[in-house]
Amino acid sequence: MNQPNKKLWVALLIGPALFLLTVFLLYPTLHTFVLSFLGRRAERFVGLENYIFALTSRSMLTAFRNNLLWLFIFTGGTVGLGLLAAVLVDRIRYEKLAKSIIFMPMAVSFIGAGVIWKFVYSYKPVGANQIGLLNQLIVLGGAEPKGWLVQGPWLNNLALIFVGIWIWTGFCMVILSAAYKGIPRELLEAGRVDGANEWQVFWQIILPALRSTIAVVATTMVVNVLKVFDVVYVMTNGNFGTEVIANRMYKEMFQYRNYGRASAIAVILFCLIIPVLVINIRRMKGDEG
Repeated sequence: MNQPNKKLWVALLIGPALFLLTVFLLYPTLHTFVLSFLGRRAERFVGLENYIFALTSRSMLTAFRNNLLWLFIFTGGTVGLGLLAAVLVDRIRYEKLAKSIIFMPMAVSFIGAGVIWKFVYSYKPVGANQIGLLNQLIVLGGAEPKGWLVQGPWLNNLALIFVGIWIWTGFCMVILSAAYKGIPRELLEAGRVDGANEWQVFWQIILPALRSTIAVVATTMVVNVLKVFDVVYVMTNGNFGTEVIANRMYKEMFQYRNYGRASAIAVILFCLIIPVLVINIRRMKGDEG
């Protein structure tokens, strides 16, 4: 194939993909960046006013705090429980059934999961009939019901984070289980023959062998945390101290019709995600090397 024909084929193969990336990814990104410097209706230039609001307002500071809380608890919970499930389920007789049950929440839409758990957390005053499963169990145990979604910012956020962990643990388990099964069984048996107990085998053999996979799964969970929206939107809509960045962006855009502020929040969210992706890409290149 001569050089002109080769260039033509390259253009025909890559051109449509580049066109779609430009129209649906690059242009919206640049347009959002431009809007972040404009006013409420994108009619006048306001400089850094929107960014000052996004970085100093009480609602956004609450959102940053909550996203940070999600970052540590959600990421640690999903990856930790997923790893634990991957190792333990591998040893039981009904492995496939157990994995199916743990992975089942991923089959439910995140909006549906939010609705389900909103009913589970449902609260009625003391003395009234409790329709929420969790509070009904508490009442049967002789204690008073709790307003899981309306009682203080820490309890509220922990209740929401638990829903996220419930959804994503199955995903982490599947990925980590596949990597765990790739560890040579001879290596594990050699460790046991040399006198290592199960705890030492886990820390000295299994964990180092899964380090690369754990990093990939943790990176995925971090990205999910930074853009978490649906669970919070359905269950509390950011009220009672549960606001997160993506939900605040949605409110500014579709409730308050402030395109400038919404765009500034979107740019900040994008900038928070970029370092995570860069670190992951560098790590993958290092593994390949």
